[in-house]
Amino acid sequence: MTVKCSRRAVDFAVVGAVVVPGVVMSVIGLWGIDRGGMWRDEAVTFQVARRSLPQIWHLLHSVDAVHGLYYLLMHPVLAVRCGEVALRLPSLCAAAVTAGLVAALGARLARPRVGLWAGLLYAVTPMVGHFAQEGRSYALVAAGVAGATLLLVRAADQEGRASGRGLGVGCGPVGAGRAVPRAPCGGWCWGGYGGVVALTVLLHEMALLVLLAHAATLALARMPRRVWWAWGRAAGGVLLVVLPLVLVSSGQAGQVAWLRAPGAGAVEGLLRSFTGPTPLVLGPYLLLIALALCAPPARRGELSLLAVALPLLLVPPATLLAVSRHWPLFDDRYVLYALAGAPLLAAAGADRLAGAAARLRGLRARHVDAYAVTCLGVFGVALAFVAQLPVLRADRDPARRPDDLAAVSAAAARRMSHGDPVLFLPALARRAAVAYPEGFRGTADIALRETGPVSGTLYGRETGPGELRRRLDGLDRVWVVAEPYALRPGWSPPAPAEQVKLALVRAEFVPRAEYGRKGSVMRLYVRRSSAAAEARAAGGV
Repeated sequence: MTVKCSRRAVDFAVVGAVVVPGVVMSVIGLWGIDRGGMWRDEAVTFQVARRSLPQIWHLLHSVDAVHGLYYLLMHPVLAVRCGEVALRLPSLCAAAVTAGLVAALGARLARPRVGLWAGLLYAVTPMVGHFAQEGRSYALVAAGVAGATLLLVRAADQEGRASGRGLGVGCGPVGAGRAVPRAPCGGWCWGGYGGVVALTVLLHEMALLVLLAHAATLALARMPRRVWWAWGRAAGGVLLVVLPLVLVSSGQAGQVAWLRAPGAGAVEGLLRSFTGPTPLVLGPYLLLIALALCAPPARRGELSLLAVALPLLLVPPATLLAVSRHWPLFDDRYVLYALAGAPLLAAAGADRLAGAAARLRGLRARHVDAYAVTCLGVFGVALAFVAQLPVLRADRDPARRPDDLAAVSAAAARRMSHGDPVLFLPALARRAAVAYPEGFRGTADIALRETGPVSGTLYGRETGPGELRRRLDGLDRVWVVAEPYALRPGWSPPAPAEQVKLALVRAEFVPRAEYGRKGSVMRLYVRRSSAAAEARAAGGV
C-alpha cells in the first residue's frame, strides 16, 4: 500500500512538473502575440503558405526547399484562419510543448523538481519567448529535438535493460528519489526516435546536428554495443530520408550567402541568448551549470542528466560555429533547439546545491523539506523572469525586428496616390506590397511581369531591361521602394535587371522626397527634364 501511494505521489509530481511549464510558456507566448506587424521572414511564411499546394511545390524547386515541410504544415492552418496570430500560434504551441518535454527530461533523468525548474527556466528565457512568437519553423524544430531526446533516453534505457544494463536509477519518495518510474518502452521507441528526428530535420536541416549530440550522449554514458547498433540503424534511416532535401537545398545555397563567418563575440552572444542577456541572471545561471558539471560520473551504461544535457547544449552550436569559419552557415536561430540543455544543467546544479545545504543542516529528506525546496526553486525562476521582464516586453515591439512591413505599407498608403508608378529596388523590396497589399492598392508595379505564385518565385518575375526602359520612358515621376543599401552610392547589384533599374533611376530622375521606415526607404523621383522645367518656372515667378 505504501509503495502504491508513493508511486501515485511521484506520478502526480511528474504530471505537475510537466504541465506547469507548458502553461507558463503559453501565457508568456500569448502576451503581445499580435504585435501588429510582420517582418520579412514571417511575411515569406504568410504569403507562401497561402498559395495552393501545386504553387508551393513549384516554388520549392527554385527556392526555400529547406522550409518546404513547414510551409506545407502551415497551409491548412492559414486556410482555416488567415492572420498574424494564426501564423504564430503553431510556434507558440510548439514552445509550450518543448517546455513540457524539457521538464519531462529533467524528471526522468533526475527528479520531478529538477524537471519543473528546468521547464520553467526554459519558458522564461527571452530567446524562447522570441521564437514562440515567430511565424517560422524554429520553435517546431526545438520541440522535435526535445521529443527525440526523450525518446532516445527511453529507447536506450530499454535496450540497456534488455542487455542487462538499465539506467540503474531507483525511485524513492516524492522529491527525494533519483528518478521517476520507468515505463516499458518496447521496440517502437527506436522507430519513433528515428521518425521524430527525420521529421524534425525535414522541418529544418540544421537539426541534423542533433545526431552528433546524441552520439556524444551515448559515448559519455559508455553504452553497450547493442544500444549503439540500434541507434546507428535509426540514424542511418534519418540520413536516407533527408538526403534528397540536402541535395536540393545545396543547390539553393545562395539563400544563405548573406551569412558571414562568426566573429569573436559569437560565442558570448549565443551564451547570453541561451541563459539570459541580463547580468543578474547570467551569473547565477552559469554558477548552477558549473555545479551540475561537478556531479560524480555515472555508472557505465547509465544515462545521466549530464550526459544528455551537456552534448545537447554544446555539440550542435560548436559544430556549426566550427564549420562556419570556412563555410558561413551560423545563425543562433538555427541552433535554438540546443538551448534546452542549459536549463536542464542549471536545474541539476540547483538540485545539487539544495542537497548540499540539506546535508550541512543535518536534515533528512522529509516531504515538507522537499516541497519547501521545490517552492524555493520556483521562486528563483520567478526572480529570473522579473529580471528579464524588460527584455521580454521590448521584444513585443515590432521595431525590435529587422523591419516592419506593416509600417511600410501604411506609409505607402498615406503618400502614394491611385495610379502612381512604383519601382522596387531590388525585387525583394516588393515584400511589403506582397505581405500588406492594401497600402499599395491602385499603384502600378511597373517592373513586374508575373506574380510570385504564377512564376514559382517569392517576389515575382520582372520584365527584361528593354521593356523596363520603355515603361520608364513615359513617366515623369516614379516611387522607388528600396532596401536601404540599394540607394547608397557604392552599391552595385549583381543582376542585370537590377543594374538597369538603378542606372535609369540615377541617370534620368532626381529625388524629390524621401520617407524612411526601418528596413525600407520610399523615395519619390521626378524626371530631370521635369525638375528643370519646374525650377525655371519657379525662377521666373
